[in-house]
Amino acid sequence: MSKLKFEVKNDEAGMKLREYLKKNAQLSTRLIKGAAIQGRIEVNNKVEKLNYVLKEKDVIGFEVRKEESQNIEPEKMDLEVIYEDCDLIVVNKSPGIVVHPTKSYPHGTLANGLIYYFRDKGEDCIVRLVSRLDMDTSGLIIVAKNQFSHMALARDMQKEEFKKSYLAVVHGNIKESEGTIDLPIYRPTDDSIKRVVDERGQKSITHFKVVKSFEKGDLVRLTLETGRTHQIRVHLSHLGHPIFGDNLYGVEDDSQLIKRQALHAYRLVFPHPRSGELIELESSIPKDIEELIKEISS
Repeated sequence: MSKLKFEVKNDEAGMKLREYLKKNAQLSTRLIKGAAIQGRIEVNNKVEKLNYVLKEKDVIGFEVRKEESQNIEPEKMDLEVIYEDCDLIVVNKSPGIVVHPTKSYPHGTLANGLIYYFRDKGEDCIVRLVSRLDMDTSGLIIVAKNQFSHMALARDMQKEEFKKSYLAVVHGNIKESEGTIDLPIYRPTDDSIKRVVDERGQKSITHFKVVKSFEKGDLVRLTLETGRTHQIRVHLSHLGHPIFGDNLYGVEDDSQLIKRQALHAYRLVFPHPRSGELIELESSIPKDIEELIKEISS
C-alpha cells in the first residue's frame, strides 16, 4: 500500500488541496510540491492541481512511491530485521559497522547492505536514515523507505512519545540509582571529533537508571531527550563513569575486556508515520556485552 488516502470532512470543504495537505495531512511543502509536479496527487482518482477547491467526501490520493536512485553500491550482508513494512525498516546493527559510506569507509556499510536487501526484494527504495549510531555502537536503527515516512518520522522525533533507549556498562558504581543529566555539550573546534561539557554548548538531556550493579561497574539504562553527537558517552564520562571500551572518553585500556564501547541501542518507541500507532521494539544485549558483564561481576 503505497498511496495515502484522505476523505474530506464537512468542516474541511472549501479548503484548497495545497492547504489541506499541509495543515490537515501534515505533509511538508517540499513533499507536496514534488508530488504535484510528478502528478502523484489525485482527487477522486483524477490528478488535480494544488489550487483545487475541495468538496465534502472528496477522496484525496497521495502516491508516496516514486522512482529514485542512490550512488551506493549494493552489497550482500546478513541483516537482522526487527520490523518492516511498506514505509520503514528497523534493523539491529552489529558493532563495527559504519552506517553510511564515507571516504574512509566506502564499502561494507549498513547502507550498502540495505540497498542490496531492497533490490533483492524488488523494492525501489533508497536509504533514508532516521537515526544513526556510531560505528562501534550496536543496536536499533530506523530507516525510512520513502520521502513521506522520512518526513513524518523526522518530525515526530521531537514528540514526547518518540523514545530512544540504550544500555551501557560503565566503570564504577553510580551513587544515584536514577536521575537526569542536564549538561550542555560543545564541540571545541570544527575539526574535533571529541565533544565536551561546556556552557557554550547545546542543551543536552539524558535520563538514566541503574539496572544492575556489579563489583567493578554498573549496567545502566539511558533514554535520550535530546540527540547530540556522543551525548551518552560525554555525559557518563563527565560524571566520572565512562563506558567500558570507550577509547575516546574513557580513562583506561579495556581492550582485554571488550573491543568497543559497551553501548547498545536496545529500545525504540515511535508513532508509525502512516497510522500514528505506537511501535515498540527491543533487541537483546549483544554477546560481547554479556561477556563483559560476566567479567566485571566476578
